[in-house]
Amino acid sequence: MDKGFHCAVPQGPKPASFAVLNGTGEAVPYPKPIFHMALDIMFRRRSLYGIVALLLLSVLAAAQTTNHKTPKSTSTKPRSSGEGKSYSASLVQQGAALFRQDCSFCHGRDAAGGESGPDLTRSKLVSADVNGNKIAPVIRNGRPDNKMPAFDRTDQQIAGLVAFIHTQQKAAQAQGGRRGNGGRKGVSPEDLQTGNADAGKKYFEGTGGCAGCHSPTGDLAGIASRFKGLELEEQMLYPRHAKSKVVVTLASGQEISGTLAYLDEFTVGLTNSGGVYQSWRTRDVRYKLDAPVEAHVDLFSKYTDDDVHNLMAYLQTLK
Repeated sequence: MDKGFHCAVPQGPKPASFAVLNGTGEAVPYPKPIFHMALDIMFRRRSLYGIVALLLLSVLAAAQTTNHKTPKSTSTKPRSSGEGKSYSASLVQQGAALFRQDCSFCHGRDAAGGESGPDLTRSKLVSADVNGNKIAPVIRNGRPDNKMPAFDRTDQQIAGLVAFIHTQQKAAQAQGGRRGNGGRKGVSPEDLQTGNADAGKKYFEGTGGCAGCHSPTGDLAGIASRFKGLELEEQMLYPRHAKSKVVVTLASGQEISGTLAYLDEFTVGLTNSGGVYQSWRTRDVRYKLDAPVEAHVDLFSKYTDDDVHNLMAYLQTLK
């Protein structure tokens, strides 16, 4: 035996050999497992190469074990959509001015709700909004089921509205909510009596174009007695119950008029003065709409704060 390396080799039966059949049916040795080959190297040659082979097997086994370990989860709880989001003061101010013009008559000047509009500082939709992805579609499309009109606004204007609404929500949350009972804030008629009635009358008869459809001695006579405060302002800005009229001209030249009951790209329908519903395919007739609400919506982008306050002051004199 070599004097430089001594190893006691266990005695006993050798491991069973492995064999397979080749293409002619003869048994041929099956390659030994790598572990047995390493033992052969160590025990037969008794050299340092056998030890190296075992060490190599140990390293490979350890590497396989490590690779099969389940990686630790690195996921973290997602932050809420508006958390940590800040907006420039100029963008918030731009949004505040537009919000007062378009939205305050329902949602309040601070977005905390009014008598007819929800508190946006508590809105789930606002909380879920990310960079306007929830708010922008509502502004552009409106909510007909809730009588909210659509507003044609640029991306920059909507960005300002989004910035203002989120800033108001953040401020309300920092204060623990504006109203603990979840109720909406009321608006007294006195709060809306801030304009100049004479300037409002001038706007009504001139720049505003109101006199083209309305008359203070006709449809608006006594309106300040029928509606008060915020309800009057809502009727002024967006008359929810105003019905559109339509005149349908048949191929024969006959004209049929009534209250618009249905309209899409294929069908136009109306209810005549007798309460009877009639409809036609749009390709077979011509029709003309008289939609008073559209004229009010068009004014949203033209109103100034003074226009709204002055016009409101004038309407309050029509009792």
